[in-house]
Amino acid sequence: MITLPSLIVRLTSGCLGALACLILLQAAQAQAATPPNIVLIMADDLGIGDISPTNPNCRIKTPRLQRLAEEGMTFLDAHTTSSVCTPTRYGLLTGRYNWRSRLARGVLSGTSEHLIPASRPTLGHRLREAGYQTSMIGKWHLGWDWHKPDGKVIDFTKAVANGPDINGFDRYYAHCGSLDMPPYVWVDTGIITAAPDREEGVTKAQDRYGWYRQGPIGADFHIDQVLPHLFGKAIEQIQQHGKKGAAGSPFFLYLALPAPHTPIVPLPPFKGASGLNPYADFVMQTDHLVGTLLDALKASDLEKDTVVLFTSDNGCSPEANFPLLAEKGHHPSARYRGHKADIYEGGHRVPLIIRWPGQISPNSRSSQLVCHTDLFPTLEAISGQRPLSRGGEDGFNLLPCLMGEGTSARDSLISHSIGGFFAMRQGDWKLCVCRGSGGWSHPNEKTATQQALPFLQLFNLAVDPAETHNLIDVYPAKAQALLALLDDQVKRGRSTPGARLSNDREVTYLPEGFNPAQFW
Repeated sequence: MITLPSLIVRLTSGCLGALACLILLQAAQAQAATPPNIVLIMADDLGIGDISPTNPNCRIKTPRLQRLAEEGMTFLDAHTTSSVCTPTRYGLLTGRYNWRSRLARGVLSGTSEHLIPASRPTLGHRLREAGYQTSMIGKWHLGWDWHKPDGKVIDFTKAVANGPDINGFDRYYAHCGSLDMPPYVWVDTGIITAAPDREEGVTKAQDRYGWYRQGPIGADFHIDQVLPHLFGKAIEQIQQHGKKGAAGSPFFLYLALPAPHTPIVPLPPFKGASGLNPYADFVMQTDHLVGTLLDALKASDLEKDTVVLFTSDNGCSPEANFPLLAEKGHHPSARYRGHKADIYEGGHRVPLIIRWPGQISPNSRSSQLVCHTDLFPTLEAISGQRPLSRGGEDGFNLLPCLMGEGTSARDSLISHSIGGFFAMRQGDWKLCVCRGSGGWSHPNEKTATQQALPFLQLFNLAVDPAETHNLIDVYPAKAQALLALLDDQVKRGRSTPGARLSNDREVTYLPEGFNPAQFW
């Protein structure tokens, strides 16, 4: 049940009036006494243009996600904290900008040590404290500690330490990183299900779409079956909860998909079904499997009591073959510039759909500026939790928006690229604190520096959503104000009201060679 204290603290901090608070409270108290179940699905490398709810010109058929959108709310201005995998997952689970952690740029590997300390509040912790049974299934990619007697070679006979279980999950069934990263073994709450019995890998020369790095692979790990296998695990869990009936505790399931990231391995009947390419086929398969999970919720009589959230960890990867898709009329980033890894919108603007029967009006759409970090305080409020002074420090409660009674208090957003470059957004204005894409698309930072492009890029997304016209010379005062806002949010250790907090490292954000005094 959503409590009065949790709503008042969050909503008044968002500058909503007392009347709005009362309206929301009355709506929330109309729920059953038990908080709803929560299923959070995160796709991997799915672009804003790859599903029909967020791209009316989408050439890939995604009927189940379209239906989910028609039954809930679709956010059209939703963003990840980063344009790549690991940091986004950090932001999602902690409600904190990823660049405040020790990871300044890039992603972890399949053998990296754990990134989120046990002391850091996460969605898993908060929902477990609210009485939820918590579980994680799929792609972790936040590091865990393999047993390495010599510091290098993994002893697969030993248990994994510091996995999702220290971050609030009662149980987990997961792979260590992206599906193209070895070792390829399943870990079930610390225990390896089958030790590697062979080395395996596919080169890009062998398969343009289905490649994955050479490495040890377990006897029960089959690359092309991973996606349906994980959905099977999730559906089994849903069915088990359904058998317990109303007397059981609510559950939180974090299902982190490995698709449509490489290896792109669609199975029949989806292989070739899109008429575009294997990537589009794989998106279709992902859409279908999301549908099977939604069907399982309905069959288990859990649909009405479950909040379902669907999103992606960043924009589409160039591995999808953008030129070929464009030839056939499909654009994974829709009208936006860039893709995965970039500071441009195509790198971090993603789908976000939330369905909550009886609470969210069907077929609703929102232009509210949203970040993945906002899910922390939102689910915290839905579960009846009071907000913490530390935890979710970069998240704003979306409950007013979901209830159709207002907006969240968010009016700014900090984005981050694979190269560790920043962007500061406020309203329609966006300042990219880099010369180029900050990532993989042209011009990357090396090329942009060689071309002596300006240190900063200023865009007005209302009139230039494709970020084609740098207005830095036209509106220098606006750029200066955005840079000052960025500096304030970096130094305060939070972007929400509250006591000053510390970052885990010294955070720098100015481009090399940039001197603000000389620039202004």
